[in-house]
Amino acid sequence: MVGSSIAFLCASNSLDDVVLLNRTKSKAIGEAMDISNVISQTSNFTVRGTDDYQEISQAKVIVITASTGVYLKNRTEIISAQVEMIKDIAKKIKTYCMSPIVLVISNPVDVLTYFFQKETGMSRNSVIGIASSLDSQRFRYIISKNIGVKNTHITDAWVFGEHGDSMVPIFSKTKIKGKNLIEKINSKQKEEITKEVRNYWRTLRKFKTRSQFGIAKNTFDVIKSIIKNQTISTPASVLLEGEFGQNEVCMGVPVKISSSGITEIQSMELNSSEQDLFQKSAHTIRNYIDSVY
Repeated sequence: MVGSSIAFLCASNSLDDVVLLNRTKSKAIGEAMDISNVISQTSNFTVRGTDDYQEISQAKVIVITASTGVYLKNRTEIISAQVEMIKDIAKKIKTYCMSPIVLVISNPVDVLTYFFQKETGMSRNSVIGIASSLDSQRFRYIISKNIGVKNTHITDAWVFGEHGDSMVPIFSKTKIKGKNLIEKINSKQKEEITKEVRNYWRTLRKFKTRSQFGIAKNTFDVIKSIIKNQTISTPASVLLEGEFGQNEVCMGVPVKISSSGITEIQSMELNSSEQDLFQKSAHTIRNYIDSVY
């Protein structure tokens, strides 16, 4: 339901025309019919469903939320099938679409972002994995809950690296009312918060089948920044070429995004512990990439 939730936000906010593409045409049409009912009376934008890639040939932004199945214990459970799926989608987009900016949501997002970029040969600035911004939102929420402060009092709560079990919450930059978080918590609390952030999706799944609204809103914010040419600073997965000491791997890092996609990969000094964890996260992602090559 992530794709439908993103489409709903785009339509209800009169952002632009929306095309829902699904291998099952009837499903795409049904979702489009439902979402069309939220379009404002003053809006000229439309929502339609299809299974034909030619209908998205002129798309400015393409969002990939497709999946071959449901993972239960780890986002990489169905990695081989997901990689084959993303390669197939990549070939079709390369064939039919002009010069889109592609947002990859499907998991394992860092691995799939890598394979999509390699399959299409598109600029790394135009292939963006959306997930670390969601992890950062969750990080802030968990700090708020555990420390007993409001969300609005927490700033610079970043999560980098893999969208998975090796993700790296950046405690050294996080501030509460302008003061460093690491001055307010001990090592045990830090470990507990890290574990809770990494396992957030597992905890959520005890109560509902999957998450949709958080990632939908984070994705919508990026789409809006592209369509409206409004620069947004957010962590996202992108192919690294020396940044943070890493090459040939896609992973979450701080970036700026506007109408042309990623305009800057922002540098940020991490402490020694975070640097080690970031390198381990990069190694983890590379191992997953190598496992399906």
